[in-house]
Amino acid sequence: MAPSNNNNNNNPNDTLKDFIARNPAARYTFDSERDAPQSEICREGRDRECILLQMTSKQLFAAMQENGFFCALPMDPTRTHMECTPIPKS
Repeated sequence: MAPSNNNNNNNPNDTLKDFIARNPAARYTFDSERDAPQSEICREGRDRECILLQMTSKQLFAAMQENGFFCALPMDPTRTHMECTPIPKS
């Protein structure tokens, strides 16, 4: 599925929260070029859905952690995207 662009006037953090809220238990991946001003984040699963956010990869990494996700590089060294999984609530 082609990524939808975050063209509205919303804060990118709010757009990210809304995107996560649709399926908070899902696994998410994100990728961008080094120091690029925008990043693509995807909700993985049967119906993969992606959006573009006006955030650098560093900002998106921090925002995902703030939203309760653990993000890391995949085990495959040829892959460069980040994988984020929800941190279980105790």
